[in-house]
Amino acid sequence: TAPGTGALRLLGRGAWWCAVGLNAGGALLHVAALKYGPLTLVQPLGALTLVAAVPLGARAAGRRVTVTEWRGTLLTLLGLGALLLTAGGAAPHETLTMTEALAVGAGTMALVAGLSRPGARPGLRHAAASGITSGVASALTQTLTVAVTDHTGPLLSARLVVVAVLVSAFAMGGLLLSQTAYRGGLGAPLAVVTLANPVAAAAIGLALLGERFQGGPAGLVPALIGTVAAVRGVILLTRAQAQTAPAVAGAAPPAPSRVVISSP
Repeated sequence: TAPGTGALRLLGRGAWWCAVGLNAGGALLHVAALKYGPLTLVQPLGALTLVAAVPLGARAAGRRVTVTEWRGTLLTLLGLGALLLTAGGAAPHETLTMTEALAVGAGTMALVAGLSRPGARPGLRHAAASGITSGVASALTQTLTVAVTDHTGPLLSARLVVVAVLVSAFAMGGLLLSQTAYRGGLGAPLAVVTLANPVAAAAIGLALLGERFQGGPAGLVPALIGTVAAVRGVILLTRAQAQTAPAVAGAAPPAPSRVVISSP
């Protein structure tokens, strides 16, 4: 959202409600996907938002998409595509224990607190924090979904209640952090969110939920290549944003646009 826009004014705008509705629909589809696919497969699909977000961000700023932005977007998508090729395809069956969920929650809050401190490039740091919290929320959502639908335990156990509270907190925190990050531009912050989200979720899946890359140790090679390409794409988008910011600042400001984009 544009800086200085009051919440009450946003509530009266149909476009804002439309964006919220689309995000809610996407969230429901995402929950369903987490029931049938591993985190290493489901989360990288969020990179598809870059295809539309970079042109939309340029239009909102009253300019054209630069060559560097196209290159950064392409590299990020190709890198995350390589990660998709190495992801396992089996439906999830393991869930986080109470201790694991609390440890993940505490570690995430500490990391987000560090990224949210005042300093240089607040937009990119808030974007990284948003991606991490959204990825963790997805991992916790998968635990909640699998545990509720397998009918092997009580629905109101202490573990599921704690996980549900953590999911709500991290999902809302990720959304708020992303909106703060997007105030400085859309392309680079969204690329950081898009990269940090699957990395955080995949780390939990690989370390705690028994997920594996296809091909065993050999699958690490394309995964590493994809990671390098995606990081390079984010760097290009960051540089492009830094180059276009002075030009946009010197031009007549266009009518502020309001974009609500969340990371699954």
